[in-house]
Amino acid sequence: MKYVLMFVETDEYARELAGLGEAEREAAYEKVGQWFAAHAAKITHHAHLQPAHTATTVRLGQDGAEITDGPFVEGKEVVSGYVEVEVADLDEAIAMTRSWPACPIVELRPASS
Repeated sequence: MKYVLMFVETDEYARELAGLGEAEREAAYEKVGQWFAAHAAKITHHAHLQPAHTATTVRLGQDGAEITDGPFVEGKEVVSGYVEVEVADLDEAIAMTRSWPACPIVELRPASS
């Protein structure tokens, strides 16, 4: 079964990461790299998203498209990246997610092929 794990960054997490020294930040990134390596056989695709302020939102309606700069919603939580995984079931996807070492929130959704 295919799932998308969306990594959600909070303002607090971003501040904590920005406040780390270079060595601490590198150690945090190393943990993320280790997580990817540990789960490489199940990861079919992944990407880190650019910051929310780089987003463009297109709202489609009967009067055409309304295009605005910025994310769909202004919020304190922002999806900063995602991983697409192929696993047996939701329990396996949750087990993978429990060891995620970075953003404090991960939303999981089943994905159609």
